[in-house]
Amino acid sequence: MEQELKKQILSRRAYIGVIGLGYVGLPLVLSFTKVGFRVLGFDADPQKIKSLNAGHSYIRHIPSTQIAAMRLPTQDGIQFEATNDMDRLAEPDALLVCVPTPLNRYREPDLQYVERTAHDIAQRLRPGQLIALESTTYPGTTEEVMLPRLANNGLRVGKEFFLVYSPEREDPGNATYNVSNTPKVVGGVTEACRQLGEILYGQIISQVIPVSSPKAAEMTKLLENIYRAVNIALVNELKILCQRMDIDIYEVINAAKSKPFGFQAFYPGPGLGGHCIPIDPFYLTWKAREYDFRTRFIELSGEINSYMPYYVVERTVQALNARGRSINGARILVIGIAYKKDVDDMRESPSLKLIELLKQQGASVDYHDPYIPVMPRTRRHQFDMHSIPLTPDNLKSYDVVLIATDHSSLDFESIITHASLIVDTRNVISGSNSHGKVIKA
Repeated sequence: MEQELKKQILSRRAYIGVIGLGYVGLPLVLSFTKVGFRVLGFDADPQKIKSLNAGHSYIRHIPSTQIAAMRLPTQDGIQFEATNDMDRLAEPDALLVCVPTPLNRYREPDLQYVERTAHDIAQRLRPGQLIALESTTYPGTTEEVMLPRLANNGLRVGKEFFLVYSPEREDPGNATYNVSNTPKVVGGVTEACRQLGEILYGQIISQVIPVSSPKAAEMTKLLENIYRAVNIALVNELKILCQRMDIDIYEVINAAKSKPFGFQAFYPGPGLGGHCIPIDPFYLTWKAREYDFRTRFIELSGEINSYMPYYVVERTVQALNARGRSINGARILVIGIAYKKDVDDMRESPSLKLIELLKQQGASVDYHDPYIPVMPRTRRHQFDMHSIPLTPDNLKSYDVVLIATDHSSLDFESIITHASLIVDTRNVISGSNSHGKVIKA
């Protein structure tokens, strides 16, 4: 079975399945179809299925033309199809699992989507299939959560089916790095599993990095994101100190990064966003308790980064007080609810926490984001809001314009000209305080 699957992959006749068609899964679909594989995509959202099968994209940096191109007939049939029929999980030769791994209300791992997907696959698992988990999780998930469920029907891992962990490294909106030129880490439950995982991902990725086990691959992903979380927490803490010391933290960072060795620049902000960095460190802190170990650096960085929206609101209150205004009843426009610039991804965006905190203080809050015209519901927030046009009259009507996301397409000159008070969390307005109307936060 191993040799037959290897031949199928190398000849690009293997049928690829991708479970979860979001910011991780959909780029994988594109990458496999580009090199000639047929792909079957699975998602629980019927609207996504309908959109993709009609040739339309729902992710800003993936053009609809690319989705439509995958829907063109080939000699083997349509190259890509999307479905929510889990009975079809037996059809693909390889299944790539890209489902969410959020935290619950107690900031503990919520593996319900991984567990449910493993159960769905196990019910249809057939000899000769390769399963790859890509969702970020704690070390041990592949072998402790996925494997027992998949092996429950009597098939032997490494013999009749194959299981690997290969963490996603997707960075939405990155113009330099994409699926094909970002090295891919792969760890297999057995040697045969790892080799097949290397061969599979080697068809679409320029460099595959094999590691000794799924645990090592799972820890690699966590290290990458914890490294960022800890360093962002450091500059966020220094930002608060520098504000009290009347030092420009951005001037300090820019001076420090002139050193050609031993320093990498990280920048402060209103809090962490995205599906990875605000969440992944807590997967390791939770797992570490099993070994009677406390990950103090990680926990401290989490505290600092979680505090940043509160700090921004404090600075906003101070700015209003300095003008004889109260936050209660103030009209505030939040610029940007995506978690970072130039994307339409608002997962774990600090802007959502900012809006929540401002409303709790009695402020009347609106937002503007060119990429998110209507705010969808999230797991924690259900705001009934839509994007306000960024006109001169609108800007003048707000007591505070709070810059939370610095999209490149925004007209910051107009904001500076027409807003009466600006709270800048991204250092968009540098060099000049524009007659005292700009407050850094």
